[in-house]
Amino acid sequence: MNGGRHVGLQALIFFLVSSTFLTIYITQPVLPVIRSEFGVSASYASLTVSAVIFGIALATLPFGRLVDTFPVRPLLFTGGSVVLGCSLFCAATESLPLLVAARFLQGLFIPSLTTCLVVYLVRSLPQERLNVVMGSYVSATVMGGLGGRLLGGWIHPPLHWRYAFVTASVLLASAILAAARWLPRTEGEAETEVGKTGFLSLLSRKELLRIYFVAFSAYFVFSSVFNYLPFYLAGPDFHATTQVITLMYLSYVAGVAVGPLAGNLSDRIGNGATIAAGSALFAIAILLTFLPSMIAILASLAGVCAGFFTVHAAAAGSLNRRLAAGRGRANSLYVLFYYLGGSVGITVSGHAYGHGGWRWVVGIGVLMLCFTFAAGIAEMRGGSTRPDAVGVGRG
Repeated sequence: MNGGRHVGLQALIFFLVSSTFLTIYITQPVLPVIRSEFGVSASYASLTVSAVIFGIALATLPFGRLVDTFPVRPLLFTGGSVVLGCSLFCAATESLPLLVAARFLQGLFIPSLTTCLVVYLVRSLPQERLNVVMGSYVSATVMGGLGGRLLGGWIHPPLHWRYAFVTASVLLASAILAAARWLPRTEGEAETEVGKTGFLSLLSRKELLRIYFVAFSAYFVFSSVFNYLPFYLAGPDFHATTQVITLMYLSYVAGVAVGPLAGNLSDRIGNGATIAAGSALFAIAILLTFLPSMIAILASLAGVCAGFFTVHAAAAGSLNRRLAAGRGRANSLYVLFYYLGGSVGITVSGHAYGHGGWRWVVGIGVLMLCFTFAAGIAEMRGGSTRPDAVGVGRG
């Protein structure tokens, strides 16, 4: 693939992935508004986010099996159409249970636009470019996460937060049409039945389990911080408006730059050292949220994003550099642990916030990040990340 085509493909993937992630976090900055509008608790309102994340977690393994067997394009376009339809339904329904159900269904098909694309990149790109390309992919998730939050909490409140779903649908439809037109029809071959590596075989590898644990823990903390931050800022310590709360999400911009930089850093000092450094930065940053200043909050959130996306990019790069077979299954397991961490984190931290407020959320987060730091140190001592020459069997 020549340089021009490579850049063009990265731009197309960036557009598609960021448009997909727009849909996931639309309701997050307006959770206090949803709580008031429907007269429900903070944890119930948070289901509009956690239901999507839980759906993604459940669907990653099935899509991992499918993408190891079939070409990416049909999976991408079918799943993308379902995600698009669910967004339009969310914009129209006035029932919170139906909204949550549609968000769950949306989550079930988002892996067709995420896990499948990761495998497409791994099949199509040379091994030596994986860390940088995975960093760019992570940056697309950052941009999408930021864009969704801005749509829901800043751009559309003069009308209604539901209009954010309409805008997200238009952008995703455009991205899907662009992919149909310009995504190369040729890709690396799917694995033969003989070469496939099973889920149980992948889970039996300690070095991969360590990476999956990092994904679970890092997103556990990240999703908890950003999901309960609006309630904390809207509370008596700050009395922030929805627009001010949404402004805090501009800290996501740090993650756009950090993704590729983390990939380059991993190439220089190793994935394990990068995971450890990102975990330390992440923990220090969330402790800064205790300072009674909106400027300190903004700075801390920039550190949270930088730390998290450093860990995420390094872990994803480490995983794919270790694999010679079973990439679809291995990446789907990564996404499974990642989003299970988010779903569990939102649930556990919801109960913690109800009992002990923001301090409990931060305390749990720092404890989890101590474990990811230790995993990074273990990764440093784990030796080479050269991929195995052959698969390790079937689960």
